[in-house]
Order: sequence, then C-alpha cells, then structure tokens
Amino acid sequence: MMDLTQKQWVKHTVFHPFEGFEDLRWKKGGSVLFASIVIVLWFIGVILYENFYGQQFMMSSVRLFSIVPYIVQTIILFLTWVVGNWSICTLLEGEGTMKKIYIYSAYALIPYVVQLYIQVIMSHFLTRDESIFITTVSVIGTIWSVVLMFMAIKAVHQYSVSKTIFAIILTIVAMLLILVLLVLLVALFQQVYVFATSIYTEVSYRLKV
Repeated sequence: MMDLTQKQWVKHTVFHPFEGFEDLRWKKGGSVLFASIVIVLWFIGVILYENFYGQQFMMSSVRLFSIVPYIVQTIILFLTWVVGNWSICTLLEGEGTMKKIYIYSAYALIPYVVQLYIQVIMSHFLTRDESIFITTVSVIGTIWSVVLMFMAIKAVHQYSVSKTIFAIILTIVAMLLILVLLVLLVALFQQVYVFATSIYTEVSYRLKV
C-alpha cells in the first residue's frame, strides 16, 4: 500500500471512495487537524451560502445575523454525528474509535463543503435561467459526500453493507435523541439562570430597602 502525506490521504479518500478509506485505515492515516479544518470550512461555507449568495437567487429578505444557528447546523451537528455513531457502533461491535470516526466523517464531507463555495461563486455570475448548473453542482457534491460517508463508516468499523446501513439509521436516531436531550438541558439551564437572577434581584432590592 502507498505511503502518502496527509494532504495526499485527503485527496486519495475523496477521489477513491471504494478503497480510499480502507487504505486510510490500514495505513493508520488521517489527521485531526485536517479534519477540523474541513469542519471549520463547512461552518464558513454555510455562512457564505446563507448570507452572500447571489442577489438574483436570494428568496428571503435580509435578517439579523446570528452565529449561533450556524454553529448548531455545522459543528454541533457534526459532533452529534460522531458521538452518536460511536455510541451505536460500540454496541454493534464496531472497530472505529471516536477519533477515527471524526477524521473519516470529516473527510467524507469535503465534496459537500466544496460545492457550497462553488455555488456561492456561481450565483454571482449566472442568471436564474442558468440555475440548473448550480443545482447540478449541489446534487453532485451532496451525493458524492453521501457515498463517501457510507464508505467511511463501513471502513472504520469493518462492517458489511447491510450492517453499515443499519448502523447509519441507528446513528440518526441517536442524533435525534442527543439533540432533544441537549435542548432540554439548555432549557433547564435557562430556567435555573432566570430563577437565580430573580432571587439575586429580590435580595438586592431587600438589602437596599
């Protein structure tokens, strides 16, 4: 098997989906740094996509900018996928560690991330009648990443095709449960904060009186 640099491993996994991740696993390749860069670029790409898309394609009016939704849509969602997949596949005797799931999943997102930037650039040069080209880029990038993600999970856990499908379905269910628990936890902390603030305000008022 080849001995590649980290950058070459990224290229190899993206352009050779059916053997790239298997090679990556056996050679113990992959970089947390490169994977994290992909996630950061995804985060930035979503912001650009939502706020700097070509005016001729913009359907919604200008709204107040908040970074929180973008963090949830990208970083939180990705970490939830990693934790959910690790927890499920641990029960299903998967061989992947959380670190490997993180790296492989991030590499699988590269085509999707790239197509976000391509869409934004194309939206400033094409007309609405030429939107088919943007749609084509979006579909190709999305399908490419879906295939890569499937192969990544299959390789990292050494599953069969059917077991990989089963694991991905359970991972999505686990993600929903994790997100619900996070929402409940945030709501609980908000209530505690409001309660504590109310007590502090009342005590401060009493002391002043």
